[in-house]
Amino acid sequence: MKLKITVLPGDGVGPEVIEQALRVLKAVEELYDHKFEFDEKPVGGAAIRQAGSPLPVATLDACLQSDAVLLGAVGSPEYDALAPNERPEAGLLNLRRALGGYANLRPAISYRPIMDCSPLRANVIEGADILIVRELLGGLYFGEPRRFLRDAEDGASAFNTMRYCAEEIERVARVAFVEARRRRRKVTSVDKANVLETSQLWREVVTRVSKDYADITLDHLYVDACAMHMMMNPRKFDVVLTENLFGDILSDEAAAITGSLGMLASASIGGAVDLYEPVHGSAPDIAGRGLANPLGAITSAAMLLRHTACLEQEAQDIEEAILTVLEAGHRTQDLDRGSSGHSIVTTSEMGSLVADALAEIADRRFAYHAV
Repeated sequence: MKLKITVLPGDGVGPEVIEQALRVLKAVEELYDHKFEFDEKPVGGAAIRQAGSPLPVATLDACLQSDAVLLGAVGSPEYDALAPNERPEAGLLNLRRALGGYANLRPAISYRPIMDCSPLRANVIEGADILIVRELLGGLYFGEPRRFLRDAEDGASAFNTMRYCAEEIERVARVAFVEARRRRRKVTSVDKANVLETSQLWREVVTRVSKDYADITLDHLYVDACAMHMMMNPRKFDVVLTENLFGDILSDEAAAITGSLGMLASASIGGAVDLYEPVHGSAPDIAGRGLANPLGAITSAAMLLRHTACLEQEAQDIEEAILTVLEAGHRTQDLDRGSSGHSIVTTSEMGSLVADALAEIADRRFAYHAV
């Protein structure tokens, strides 16, 4: 398998976690006899410093010419005074729009070895495995018109537009139903149809699309009820399908199931080029200190192999390697709860441990097939 990957380390802890994701991808390249070409480019605050733009033309061109994009994180307080369209985050939004990935996949898994890291009881989260499918290019984040108004006499006001068309809803719904076929064959569609016209359309379209997937069970929940049930009984969920804003909030809430935002990965698929990134932000307060958890970035790399390269076995082996390392008691600082029997490791050490575990898994697999 040959694969061209544009690498965007970004800001804050982004370069640190991406370095470990690349370490694991290079191990896959060597162990499984693939050829990956990596092309590193700046984005976000790093790109502002180098090129005066959060998304330079050269970066975007490289992304559009690749098979996949692997991103670290963007954002830095030093750019907060810039106009919104000049900030690092604007580069990410523009990149998403240019790549066209309209379906954002965010898994939230309860790993048995770190269940004590969750604020939820172990008997609540044990066995929880949720895939949130978030529509990524519509809704409040992209709807027009939008404006911030300042009036000397009446004070300030602002407005955003939540807008969806049936086509946007249908295409992301189909992604959710296809993903459910790979899992436990259940989709929960989340909306606010008792209040919002966009949600009424959402529910109508999702219900219509579900008729093409008779093998998948569909139910509907209001977003406030979903937020409650996700904390009280996360095992009831398989695939959660929802719009942009609700998906953003619910997927961050799901970090309570895993125990840390650092564990969460994501894939943005459906467009010209797929984009993979950990869910956590740039965390500038811990950047350069070896404290960042790279497992979200490493899992994002596994998702890249699964969804872009169709290398399902390699993706599963990375996920098994992560579980192996956690079972051995290794944790990064964000997973430290002061309990005994655990070793706290740096960002780099965690990446090395996963790569080593992957090598052992690959050796066993190849030895078995050789018999």
